[in-house]
Amino acid sequence: QVQLVESGGGLVQTGGSLRLSCAASGRTFSRYAMGWFRQAPGKEREFVAAISWIGANTYYADSVKGRFTISRDNAKNTVYLQMNTLKSEDTAVYYCAATARSEYSSTYYYTWKYDYWGQGTQVTVSS
Repeated sequence: QVQLVESGGGLVQTGGSLRLSCAASGRTFSRYAMGWFRQAPGKEREFVAAISWIGANTYYADSVKGRFTISRDNAKNTVYLQMNTLKSEDTAVYYCAATARSEYSSTYYYTWKYDYWGQGTQVTVSS
């Protein structure tokens, strides 16, 4: 069982930056691949970024590539999402997710891949 708690969301102006954190409980955090998803009002939850269990491989949605960076610190049981050059279309609730099924990295883009989810943190980008 893994519990995930996101933090770091807030209100930021267009072009600004935020860093989201996701703290995980449990001693086996390092065995989980981690992902960030987001959901804007009236839209489906969409993939943002993912990182393999050892942190060697990262994956990004095209819409955030070059602006967002996912990283993890297994000693702190925490995964991060550094978000730079934020745009109004980045406004959403951001969710952290974990999966113990680390095989087939091509499936990291899908919500069904993940077994555990956080409660979400709101990110609002204003112009």
